Amino acid sequence: FKNTLYQSHLVSLHMYIQMLLQYQEHLSKLDEQIDALAEEIEEYKIIQSIPGIGGKIAATIISEIGEIERFNHPKKLVAFSGIDPSVHSSGKFTATINRISKRGSSRLRHALYMAALCGIRSSRNKKLREFYDRKREEGKPFKVAMIACTNKLVHWIFILLKRKETFLDLA
Repeated sequence: FKNTLYQSHLVSLHMYIQMLLQYQEHLSKLDEQIDALAEEIEEYKIIQSIPGIGGKIAATIISEIGEIERFNHPKKLVAFSGIDPSVHSSGKFTATINRISKRGSSRLRHALYMAALCGIRSSRNKKLREFYDRKREEGKPFKVAMIACTNKLVHWIFILLKRKETFLDLA
């Protein structure tokens, strides 16, 4: 009885492994298709010109932003990404601690945060690293400095996409 139970578990395990391998193969094909489609989009190359932003993050940012013409000011793109501060006030009271609003696209917010983190950690994006260091010297906590960097990154993305220039042209 134990032997047949053991064999049925092995068969089930083998079946699950086969399914996982098929899913991995399917995902890698989709990954290749996404990369091929993204290469044809001008905005993809523009965003990838920013040091620290790779292919997957650039593709996510492009897909979440859509047409940049929808936004007539960088602050509107900041609000759309949900990294603008939420202001809490009532009567004469105004809160001193304000969190980000998180009212926009969570995928875009996550991709932008990861792009800022990669930009700071890699030595390639000197402008963003200097900005981050300046914020930390001002006494800002890590997360506050990171959101400031993410905000700066959104402004750069907005300008680059509007002008259809690469990051090197902005420097």
